[in-house]
Amino acid sequence: MAKRKEEQFLPTGTQKKQKHVQDSEEEPALSPGTVTTQSTSAEVGIIESIQLKNFMCHSMLGPFKFGSNVNFVVGNNGSGKSAVLTALIVGLGGKATATNRGSSLKGFVKDGESSADISITLRNRGEDAFKPSVYGNSITVHQHISVEGSRTYKLKGQMGNLVSAKKEELTAILDHFNIQVDNPISVLTQEMSKQFLQSKNESDKYKFFMKATHLEQMKEDYSHIMDTEARTQDQIKQGEEWLLELKRQCLEKEERFQSMADLSVMKKKLEDLKHEMAWALVGEYEKEIEEMKSNVSVEEERTQRLTQKMEDWQTKVNVAEEKFKAIQDNLEKINEEAIALEPKCIQAKEDLIRKKKAYNDSEILYSRCRNELKGLEKDGEQLRNRIEELKRSADQRLEPARQERQKKISALRERIKSFEDQEQLLSQERERFRQAIEKDDEELRRVRQEELEVKQILSIKQRHLQQLKDSRTNRLKQFGSQVPALLEAIDEAYKKGQFTRKPVGPLGACIRLRDPELALAVECCLKGLIFAFCCHDYKDERVLQGLMKKLYPPTASRPQIIVSEFRNQVYDVTRRAAYHPEFPTVLTALEIDNAVVANSLIDMRRIETVLLIKSSPLARKVMQLQTPPKNCKEAFTAEGDQVFERRYYSSERTRPRYLTGDVEKEISLLEKEVENKMAQVRAFQQQVCSLESDLRKNQELVSSHHRHIKELKIKVTKILLEIRDLENEEENQSVDISTLEEEEEEIQTRMKEVEGEMKARKEKMDDLRQQRADAEQEYENFKLKIHQVSELAEPVKEELNQAYVEVDTQKRSLHHYEDRLRQHMDALQAKKEELAQTERELQEKSALAKKICPQRIQVAKTPSFLDKEITRLRQKIQTESDSHGDREEIIRQYKEAKETYQDLSSKVRSLKRFIELLDKIMTQRHIAYKKFRRCLTLRCKLYFDSLLSQRAYSGKMIFDHNNETLAITVQPGEGSKAEFSDMRSLSGGERSFSTVCFILTLWSIAESPFRCLDEFDVYMDMVNRRIAMDMILKMADSQRYRQFILLTPQNMSSLPSSRLIRILRMPDPERGQRALPFRSANQEEEED
Repeated sequence: MAKRKEEQFLPTGTQKKQKHVQDSEEEPALSPGTVTTQSTSAEVGIIESIQLKNFMCHSMLGPFKFGSNVNFVVGNNGSGKSAVLTALIVGLGGKATATNRGSSLKGFVKDGESSADISITLRNRGEDAFKPSVYGNSITVHQHISVEGSRTYKLKGQMGNLVSAKKEELTAILDHFNIQVDNPISVLTQEMSKQFLQSKNESDKYKFFMKATHLEQMKEDYSHIMDTEARTQDQIKQGEEWLLELKRQCLEKEERFQSMADLSVMKKKLEDLKHEMAWALVGEYEKEIEEMKSNVSVEEERTQRLTQKMEDWQTKVNVAEEKFKAIQDNLEKINEEAIALEPKCIQAKEDLIRKKKAYNDSEILYSRCRNELKGLEKDGEQLRNRIEELKRSADQRLEPARQERQKKISALRERIKSFEDQEQLLSQERERFRQAIEKDDEELRRVRQEELEVKQILSIKQRHLQQLKDSRTNRLKQFGSQVPALLEAIDEAYKKGQFTRKPVGPLGACIRLRDPELALAVECCLKGLIFAFCCHDYKDERVLQGLMKKLYPPTASRPQIIVSEFRNQVYDVTRRAAYHPEFPTVLTALEIDNAVVANSLIDMRRIETVLLIKSSPLARKVMQLQTPPKNCKEAFTAEGDQVFERRYYSSERTRPRYLTGDVEKEISLLEKEVENKMAQVRAFQQQVCSLESDLRKNQELVSSHHRHIKELKIKVTKILLEIRDLENEEENQSVDISTLEEEEEEIQTRMKEVEGEMKARKEKMDDLRQQRADAEQEYENFKLKIHQVSELAEPVKEELNQAYVEVDTQKRSLHHYEDRLRQHMDALQAKKEELAQTERELQEKSALAKKICPQRIQVAKTPSFLDKEITRLRQKIQTESDSHGDREEIIRQYKEAKETYQDLSSKVRSLKRFIELLDKIMTQRHIAYKKFRRCLTLRCKLYFDSLLSQRAYSGKMIFDHNNETLAITVQPGEGSKAEFSDMRSLSGGERSFSTVCFILTLWSIAESPFRCLDEFDVYMDMVNRRIAMDMILKMADSQRYRQFILLTPQNMSSLPSSRLIRILRMPDPERGQRALPFRSANQEEEED
């Protein structure tokens, strides 16, 4: 396109030689009628042939061979005329939108096909041929369009050889031939004609004129140049501002260059100060070494004193420890004696309780017999008195009878009192029996509680025994009956990918003891961790919890789950682990193959800090009587006891359960224990039965006493009634004396029986009282012995505490002096090392000073003073250097600044000259543009008026370049006989004729090797069509160096026969037809 634009700026007379019509500014009055007929045919740029395949709705069209001058393509609608014109635009690189037939190239591919092909052959002859040595006399442009919308080019020569496949080569060819497929004057489609020519808008006609003459492109190019000029002006303005700054910098560099003379003097002085500083440092080091040697000798003397003090305190510590050990042994003997007395005292207390109970029972029975005897004595006395009264009353009169009744009433009242006394005594006995019931009930609850505890222990041991028996076939059942099933479920879930890493457990199954005797100690240390499982993360922990929930009953306790990232290496615990030369830690006592198990036990129990000491006394000695080993906080004995620095906890267990090696032995021991516990349960059951029997007896006695008391109350009630009867009696009543005497004899007999029983009860009670007293005395003796032992142990404990405090005090003093000696030795060693280091530094400083200044200088100034002087001078030099810089650097910077300033100044001047020249050129260009536009306008008016006059029409073309409008007026008659009117008021044929005149006018002033016009005569009548056809043929005859391609649905048989006219007639397409043939009306071939 660049070549095409350059040609638009040239005068018309400088166009290519093939353009024989000279439309210059000097000949504005030229009309088509005055142009001489030319016989020369076109040599470059015209279309020789075109062929289509699968293009639009046609499977195959062509090849069409066009003549060099006038070509008519005739045929009905759908025969392919517009397809040929569309293919011409697309095939020569035009956009799909320029055809007004589609928005994308893929729309031109026939339905059902994958691609379309266009082949166009252009003539390439004569002096203006494009690369004739490469292409020859013709150039074939082959374009392939895919269904996706992409296209490729192949440019071939006359012999069919492929020359290029680049779009740039096609653009160069079109520019060389001045072919403009997007110019409506070169190719005018029906849609473009409707848009511009038939539009009623004057602005559209003006745009059509500007586009056809390429004035629009020139205008856009000028606008782009003016924008570029404005940007260049901005750059010049910025460059001028930067020039001022560069000039200022250049002056500053020049001033700094001139002020560099004093720096050399200061640098010389700095070198002298450095020499002095080097030897001043040597002298300073020599003084420092002398002082350090003196200090080292003083510290060595102090070392001897501290060593002597530490030995003295070590002796004191040894004496205090021996004293503490002796007191501790004495206290242990006393404690052993007290421990031995405890079971005997408990047994004596139990014996005393039993004997007290037996005595109380005997006392109750004796009291019962005595009360019964007293009651019988009173009953006998009353009967005797009654008998005597009856005997006396037999011979007396009424008065004596009354007196007798009074006496009887008194006797009855005495009897009531006796019954009340009996009732009171029975109530007291009943209360004692109730107390005995409460004691028996409390004892029964205690025994039942102990029985329950023994049964629970028995149940645990039976389960453990069953687990051990099951472990004969599967050792994992020792850790729980559900463990084997749980491990199988874990394996299955791991195979299914539910676990990130397979859980490990139970931990007790993953460890082995190096020494079986430590099994109980390890079990007491690890406790529930023996059953625990390890998971890599919390996701695995949730899955494992779900498996446990399925296998373990809701009430059963589940194993602990430890969540910790799995590692392949065991933790390095060298620094934090406990160490003792004789006793192992739990970590070293175990063989652990899995690093995850070891790391989990280290995290959860810190097994690297727990010692295992088989003997309890040794454990006390290591942990309590001495300073515990470093990092050790606790220890376990072989019996499972836990030992801290100041505490000791005994284990309730006697044997290991899970880490034992001999399962059969453990089963045998457990079976014996189970039998013992079962025997204890039976003994408790017998004791419960005995207590329940005593409880029933006492309850029966309470009930009996309650009934007896109730009977006494009934008797009292009867006596009161009798007294009431006697008081109301008016006559003597006869009494059967013999009956009373028999009753009195029975009472006497019963009294003798009761006296005998009471005597036996009395003897038994006295014997039980003596036994109780003996048991009380024995119990008191044991209590007294325990108390005496405790009192004897108290001063020993106090003495032991004092001895412990003394040992602790002595040890702290010893540790104090040990620490002081260690710190002193460390400090002394550090001073010696510092002295050696300082001596080495002195040698280095001396060597360095000799390098700096070979001759030693006696310096009176101190290094600190010299350092300040050097620093001050250095800062001054640095300040000068910072303000001025290095001499060579300053010179370089000065040259660079000067060169930069000169270079930028030259560029700014060049840009200014360029802008001035551009302004002049653009002024000339604008003038030339306006002249060119005026020339084209005048030529357009003249040609238009000349063409209208052929039908005796007259018209005007009014151009308004400021408002960018083009008004066309036409009058059907000549001169003043008719009035000018707008084209909108004309008839269809008149408007079509005027439009043809407008197109021919533009053809006359525009340059292109070929011109295409689609259905130009569709709205004309026969007369106007004949006139328009003659005008087109006349212009074609005058411009034989151009090619005209006219598409029309009319039959062109009326055209005159001429070798310059070729008619391509396209018949209607038939069903199933794949290629449309064509025939020429004139069979003569065009001359080569």
